[in-house]
Amino acid sequence: MAKMYYDKDADLEVLKGKKIAIIGYGIQGRGQALNLRDSGLDVIVSELEGTENYNTAKADGFNPVLAAEAAKQADIIQILTQDHVQAKVYKEAIKPNLKKDKAIVFSHGFNIHFKQIKPPKKVDVFMVAPKGPGALVRQMYEEGKGVPCLVAVFQDASGNALKLALAYAKGIGGTRAGVIETTFEEETETDLFGEQVVLCGGTTELIKAGFETLVDAGYQPEIAYFECLHELKLITDLIYKTGIQGMRKRVSDTAEYGDLTRGKRIITERTRKEMKKILKQVQSGKFAREWIKENENGRPEFTKLRKADDEHPVEVIGKKLRGMMDWIK
Repeated sequence: MAKMYYDKDADLEVLKGKKIAIIGYGIQGRGQALNLRDSGLDVIVSELEGTENYNTAKADGFNPVLAAEAAKQADIIQILTQDHVQAKVYKEAIKPNLKKDKAIVFSHGFNIHFKQIKPPKKVDVFMVAPKGPGALVRQMYEEGKGVPCLVAVFQDASGNALKLALAYAKGIGGTRAGVIETTFEEETETDLFGEQVVLCGGTTELIKAGFETLVDAGYQPEIAYFECLHELKLITDLIYKTGIQGMRKRVSDTAEYGDLTRGKRIITERTRKEMKKILKQVQSGKFAREWIKENENGRPEFTKLRKADDEHPVEVIGKKLRGMMDWIK
């Protein structure tokens, strides 16, 4: 069983007198920065002047500075730029400003685990990863609740890295819900696998395949859209709230019987073998190397694939239908 931590296990006092830098004021950066500030902690924000995120930070009462300045001032540096940008930001702005007793924080282990960032031995390196988007992290905090988090220590130079990590998790509200101890390796590899096989890759391909099957059989694309994409939210919301069996108890018996008898015909042994192959490519670093090289080359394959799916019929018809549904907006 995973080790769990709650409010009683974390002490905000270990962060008092320390300055926390949030590098990147995107959705996650904003949620974490505001929660930390509301928890009584000293927060400085880094963003590029003139950007939308910079203006949002200003409106929220921060005075954003460049990453190098934030890293210089801060004792704890949370890097929340996108994965493919982090190594560059670290090398140019953060690394020159690292001193003994400082700490680097991540909310995803990609750059540490795949050695794109190699921190000096003199600093703490830990992870606090909320299992939800930044807007939800903020909303739950404001409601007196929290989003569960993962916590991991990669490097404990001070001997207090876990205490700092748990205090940080408490500062963003995570210990209200529960914090699960993990490693950078486990978080990174399971996160990439989940995105590729289930949450994004598997789901989007299933939607498109179902849509195409119905349209190819002569059914109206509008009807196919509703059956294969639109109604998916109902099912995922039920699973999210009540689990798989809870969902099955809340749909019709016809739907449940179809689920139980046909699901394994879609996710076959061949599919499971491919899942294992994808997991091995994540574990070996093959995917990471591929993604890093794709970015270094200017993203030609990524851009081509994104454009192709922008023009997919399910997107074309979906845009039209969503325009009819004011409640979605």
